[in-house]
Order: sequence, then structure tokens, then C-alpha cells
Amino acid sequence: MSEPYDVIVLGTGAAGLTAAVTAAQGGARVGLFEKADEVGGTTAWSGGHVWIPNNPFQAAAGVEDSEEEAFTYIMSLSRGLLEERLVRAFLKAGPDMVRFLDANAGTDFHVVTDFPDYHPENPGGKPGGGRTIECPLFPFDELGAWQHRVTKSPYYPNQHVTMSETTLGAVVPEVPSEEEFARRAVRDERGRGQALVGRLLKACLDAGIEPKGSHRARRLLMTDGRVTGVRFDTPEGPAEYHARHGVVLATGGFEWNEEYKRAFLRGPLTHPVSMRTNTGDGLYMAMKAGAMLGNMREAWWIPAADLPEGINAMNRAMISADRTRPRSIMVNRHGRRFTNEAANYNAFGGAFHVEDVSAFEYANLPCWLIFDQGYLRAYGTIGPHPAGEEPPAWLKGCQSLQALAEDLGIPAEELEATVSRWNENVDKGVDPDFHRGESAHDRWWGDPAYKRDVRGTLGPLDEPPYYAIPIKSGALGTKGGPRVDPDARVLDLDGEPIEGLYAAGNVMASPFGMTYGGAGGTLAPAMVFGYLAALSLTGGSGS
Repeated sequence: MSEPYDVIVLGTGAAGLTAAVTAAQGGARVGLFEKADEVGGTTAWSGGHVWIPNNPFQAAAGVEDSEEEAFTYIMSLSRGLLEERLVRAFLKAGPDMVRFLDANAGTDFHVVTDFPDYHPENPGGKPGGGRTIECPLFPFDELGAWQHRVTKSPYYPNQHVTMSETTLGAVVPEVPSEEEFARRAVRDERGRGQALVGRLLKACLDAGIEPKGSHRARRLLMTDGRVTGVRFDTPEGPAEYHARHGVVLATGGFEWNEEYKRAFLRGPLTHPVSMRTNTGDGLYMAMKAGAMLGNMREAWWIPAADLPEGINAMNRAMISADRTRPRSIMVNRHGRRFTNEAANYNAFGGAFHVEDVSAFEYANLPCWLIFDQGYLRAYGTIGPHPAGEEPPAWLKGCQSLQALAEDLGIPAEELEATVSRWNENVDKGVDPDFHRGESAHDRWWGDPAYKRDVRGTLGPLDEPPYYAIPIKSGALGTKGGPRVDPDARVLDLDGEPIEGLYAAGNVMASPFGMTYGGAGGTLAPAMVFGYLAALSLTGGSGS
């Protein structure tokens, strides 16, 4: 049996890496374990944004913010389901965590200028942005033997850009030249979630923490009601490791566990876009330890689509900016629009869970993203398929809306009427049916040539051929699990802490409930509660 650790952290996404770095800086001997062969979790697949209200960089960016303003904003979205003390803990610790990681992990965060909150017109919201931060590029050659052991995103094939260098991340992005990309390749400088994971991993390695991959945590070891270690399945067989102070669950959600999804979620989740290792291992261990669960029906919802075999490792795509652009709408089986297509992707998930109570079926599944040749010429399509080129072989075009409707098996007269009404309203510059384009959020995600303008999302469908892509209910991850207190301690059925057990990230009951504050709203609570867990375990102040 190996010498006990002080702290064991399960998972190497943003939550686990933050917890490990913080605990090590607090003087703890940390064991860091990962189920997959590679490290980084779904964080490494992400855009790398982190949503921290009242962060240390807003003043320099000309943005006024406060803890109270952010609290007002988050609670305006709560529907009475959020625990105020957890929201307060997040808001209080967020700026401290950023300063701590900048000082001790070299994260070097900066504001993503102008990116609006996801519900910016709500009380306390920020239409002009300022709450989203990100890391600059990180040279992966600094990781030595770990350079090629971080999982790469199937959704961002070019690893060498930051989100601020894309049309999504800036009003006028500074797109790197081919010469600059060649320079970045020399030291393998990566952006987005890769940069965040790379910097946190480097801090762990510098602190003497080397992750152990291919270690699947199976059960918690308990002594007199206290968590004292973990039993793992490994390629060499079962192994046990002990922890003097406690264990941090940071194992991700349960979106790849069909049984758990059926048991807990409020509606269909057929197309997760996360790591396939997210099967609820941490949830299982917490339940076995007697944890009270919370927020189990929720996920970080996102529309998704299937792709032909071989386009990327997941054979699917996240449908975010695609559905917000002009010359596109979404329709259900009745040939009708059913929501604001440019709404934030998490809120959009609710449209997939609407019931047609008479038919006893989901009202808006199946559904399709409909667009025309003008869209394809200007923006290309998912895959990715470049703008201006001939459509890929798998994308069938129809010369009329009637032919498209017949191909999809939906009422042609309804689809024609829907498109006709859409085109009439586009001419007026409004969407009275679903208010698309009214929010600063909608105007950010559409055509980058018209960012912050209603023309960025409203545009006619009037140039055949017409195309349709089936859209599915997906998620970045689930967000339900064991309830925690403001120190990230897991609570039992009586609301008392289970000694030695902590949770952070998608494995825990999210402090945000069904809400999503802004870009980086998944990584932010993961990192903050990982930070809080480590402070509690080591008695640190975070300074």
C-alpha cells in the first residue's frame, strides 16, 4: 500500500485541476486521478471561457460591476430554485480564485471584451460584456512528456487560436496569418480550453502532482463515517489509495449513462457532446456514501446534429452560431417555427422539452434547421463546410419549399406559410413571433459582418435550393449531483457534511440550477468550487 495522500482529486478537467493546484499551494500532498487515458476532460474540448462577475480586469476594460449586481442578475433567472448561499459563495470566491490562479498557476486571464451575458437584458445583466475571461495561448512544449497527453477537441480542429481571435469571440477579431499559425506550431501554442488545461496542468506538474491516467474510481473508502480514500479499477487490476484529509469528486456528469438519464432528466438528451467517460461514476459513489442529491433534472443543454462518419471523432456537431445567422430558421414536424433560434443554447434546451399534451409527444422533436443557398454561400454549414463551396454530398438541396417539405415528411403548406411570414417580418426588421434579434445576445452570435445589428440574425429565405439538417437535444454535460455547502462539502440526507467528501464541477448539484449566466458559465462554478474545496481541505485563505 502506498503512502497516503493528504488530498485525492478525481478528475482532470477544470474543477479537478483547480482543486489540485490550490490544495498543493496549501501544503497538501495531492493525488490526481483520471478515468481516461488522456487528461483535460471536456474542459479541454471547450472554448476556454470562464464567467466571473466582478472579476479583477473589468475596471481596466471600462466595465462597472459588483457582487450585488451579479447576484441580482443570477437570482433574476432562478425561478426560486437557487440556494442564495451558494450563489453568494460563488460570487465572493470567483475574483479571489482568478487572482490566486494568475499568481500561482500562470493562467494570465484577461477580459473577453464586449461578449454579452446570455440574458443581458435581465436586471443586473451586462449587454456590453466584461464578465467572461480567458487565457492567452499556451506553449505545450512546456509540458514535456505530457505535451501529447491532453485530449484534443473534436469540435475545434485548429488548436492554435483563442476564442478572441474568432468571429464569435470578438467584434473585429484579429485573425492570425498563415505565417503566425506556422510560428505557433513550432512550440505547439494552443488556445481555448487547451490553453486553460495546459496552464493548470503545468502548475500541477510544477507542484510535483503527476496525474494517474486510466484510473477509474469505483467506490469511496469509509472509516467511521468519514471518507478516507478511493478504490480504483486500473489496467493492472484494483488499487486503493488513502487520503488523510479527504477526496474531491470532479468526475463530470452522467450524460453518457442511459440508465441515469432515464431516471433523472426532465426531458430527452440523445446527443451529448462531451467526453464519453462521463458516465456518472462520481454520482454513484456519492449516492453510496449517503449524499443528498439536487438539480438532477438539469443539464447544460445545447442543440446538436449528427454528422457523417469520419468528419470528427464524435460524428456530431454543436449547433450554436449556425442557427443564429440570417437566412435560416428552425421548424418542427408541423412545419412551424417554435422558438427564438438565436437564444442561448442552454435556454434553447427547454424548447425540446415542451409537451404536446393532446398528442402526448414532444411538440418540437423532431425538428430541422432550414436554410437556403444564400446561407450556404455566405456561411457554409456544419461539418465544418466552408462558405462559397458546393454543398457536401450528404447535404441534399431541394429547388422548392414544397419539395423540401415532402422530403422531410412535414406539411408543405405550413412550411411555405412559415417562410412567407418570416420573410415579411424580416423586411420589417422584427420578429414579433419569438423576438429574435431583440437581445444583445442574439446580435452577437449571428453574421459577424453585422455584429450588434439586427441584420446579424434576421435575413430572408428566398434563394433555392433549400436545405434541412435534423437537430437533436444535446448537452455539454449534466449539472445535477450531490448537494454541497459553500465550502464544497458534500451534504448527507440530513443536510450535514459527509466528512472528507467534496465535489466540484458537473458531478455536483450546480449552484446555478437551470440557468447559464454567460460565456464560460459551465467552467466558472466548476473552478470556483474546486478552489473552495481545496481551501477547506487545507485550511487555506486563497491568498
